[in-house]
Amino acid sequence: MRLHNRYKSDVEIVINVKHPYTLSLAIGIGTVAGLRPMTAPAIIAWAAKRRWIHLGSSPFAAIISAKASRTIAELAISELIADKLPFTPGRLNAGPLASRVASGAICGAAVCGAVKRPLAAGALLGGLGAIAGALAGYHLRKSLSRDMPDFAVGLLEDTLAVGGGALVAALMATAK
Repeated sequence: MRLHNRYKSDVEIVINVKHPYTLSLAIGIGTVAGLRPMTAPAIIAWAAKRRWIHLGSSPFAAIISAKASRTIAELAISELIADKLPFTPGRLNAGPLASRVASGAICGAAVCGAVKRPLAAGALLGGLGAIAGALAGYHLRKSLSRDMPDFAVGLLEDTLAVGGGALVAALMATAK
C-alpha cells in the first residue's frame, strides 16, 4: 500500500504515456486556425464524426461535434473561397486575428478535453498557436507573393492548413 502511494495511479500513468503530445496537438490545431480559422473546427468535427476522438461532455462538444460537421465544413469551404477575394481583410487586422485566436483556443481546448487534459491549457496553447499560425501565414504569403500569383500562394496556404489539420487528426486518432 505504501509503495502505491509513492507512485502515480495506473490511470494517470496511462494518460501520461498514451498522450504525451496532446499539448503539441493543441498548438498544432491552433496553428491551423491561424492559417484558416474555420478549417480547424472542421477538422475536429470531422475527426469526431469518424469517432477518432470523443469530445464527451466538453463545453465545446456542441460547438464542434459530429452533428455540426456538415455546417462547419460548409463554412470552412466558404472561407477557403473568400480568402482569395481581393476585398478580404488582412489576417492581422483586429477582427480576423481575434477570430483566429478564438478558433484556436476552442479547438485546442477540444483536443485537450478529448483526452481529459485541462481545457485551459489547451485553450491557451491553441490561441498561441493561432497567433503563430497567423503571423507565419502572413509572412509566408508576403514573401511568396513576390514570385507567385497571390491566388497560387493562397492555394498553397490552404493545402498547408488542411494537411496540417489532417496530420493533427491522425495523431489524435492514434492517441486512443
